Amino acid sequence: MVGTTETRMEQQFPPHAPVNNIICLMTDPDGNALGGPVDLPQDAGPLQLQSLVNALLKNEEKLPYAFYIADQELVGQLGAYLLKNKVSVEQVLRIVYQPQAIFRIRPVSRCSSTIAGHTEAVLSVAFSPDGRHLASGSGDTTVRFWDLNTQSPLYTCTGHRNWVLCISWSPDGKQLVSGSKDGDLRIWDPETGRASGNPLNGHKKWITGLAWEPVHLQAPCRRFASSSKDGDVRVWDTVLRKCVMSLTGHTLAVTCVKWGGDGMIYSSSQDCTIKVWETSQGKLIRELRGHGHWVNTLALSTEYALRTGPYDHKGKQYSSAEEMKKAALEKYNAAKRDAPERLVSGSDDFTMFLWEPASSKQPKARMTGHQQLVNHVYFSPDGQWVASASFDKSVKLWNGITGKFVTTFRGHVGPVYQISWSADSRLLLSGSKDSTLKASNISILILYC
Repeated sequence: MVGTTETRMEQQFPPHAPVNNIICLMTDPDGNALGGPVDLPQDAGPLQLQSLVNALLKNEEKLPYAFYIADQELVGQLGAYLLKNKVSVEQVLRIVYQPQAIFRIRPVSRCSSTIAGHTEAVLSVAFSPDGRHLASGSGDTTVRFWDLNTQSPLYTCTGHRNWVLCISWSPDGKQLVSGSKDGDLRIWDPETGRASGNPLNGHKKWITGLAWEPVHLQAPCRRFASSSKDGDVRVWDTVLRKCVMSLTGHTLAVTCVKWGGDGMIYSSSQDCTIKVWETSQGKLIRELRGHGHWVNTLALSTEYALRTGPYDHKGKQYSSAEEMKKAALEKYNAAKRDAPERLVSGSDDFTMFLWEPASSKQPKARMTGHQQLVNHVYFSPDGQWVASASFDKSVKLWNGITGKFVTTFRGHVGPVYQISWSADSRLLLSGSKDSTLKASNISILILYC
């Protein structure tokens, strides 16, 4: 094996003029070494490292990788990096290789279409798991489904009596649930635009969040969780059409709810706590404390895989629930890798915490830097990054594994309300009170529009 590796090294890095080689250790994002230290010439760059990693991993199909040194992406030659950062060639240089999406999202440069229909403010929008459909909820009390091919209205769904605050697609794409300001929940059939039965009642105040049980745990999807201003989290069964569990324990409004891939439900509240619940009997597993003010938002490291279920950029359709469940499980395990599922929380106390709640109630990292409340946090689809939006008019980028601060994106002149990642984890979009959207290219860490 050693001889084979050396042969590959000679093929990738032919003899050069005498230069001081660099002893490098390639590791994955979790810190696991890929073989032992290797000598690399100073003029080696991302292309040569990519070929090396593919060879060491014995990838039959050559996959793209990005390389990071101390959380900074390597975009040029190793020698240039050492010179710029004054790193000694006598030290072992740790290089983290990060798998990249094999597809690329086209950069945003203009508005491609304006789709009219709602008569009041649009309060929530969501693409279907397969990316073929779009749904929206509005202050006009309607839910609408849109045809993305013709960019026109498909169905207008009436039934809510107040603002539609939240919507969420089931990961198998067969159902959409919506929650309103009066606490009602409705299930819709995306194929027909019709409501599936009567409203689900139980919450006493408005709905603040919705989360479906992952499809790799239950296919077809039938259970979802809802959080409310009334301080409760409720679990509903769409087949039985009733609340099957009421998770009580928060003393103030519940602000966010997530259903993790390990089967646990996470809820954040204005009582400054995050609670972790098991979902067979609704028992409280642990309580995460640390924030000094309201906890506004939560994000899971596997959230993209959970939301999109078995679907990916290839557009494959599934003929059975078991086939869908198997594909979703493979996708989830690939997103999780061998590490625990991670959770990030953002608060009115200007801070964020990185947790591994399945194994510990102590935070893995405390993430500070924002000067005002943190309004939204979101993991990149590959789990490598965490982005945070704040009322301090900035978006900050953090290492999604360690919680270490990476950079700040500025440009907005008003509070930043929400952020969203492209499916390839290369672009970050932020929306602000200043009525603008700004796209950031993560690979070069600059704002470009």
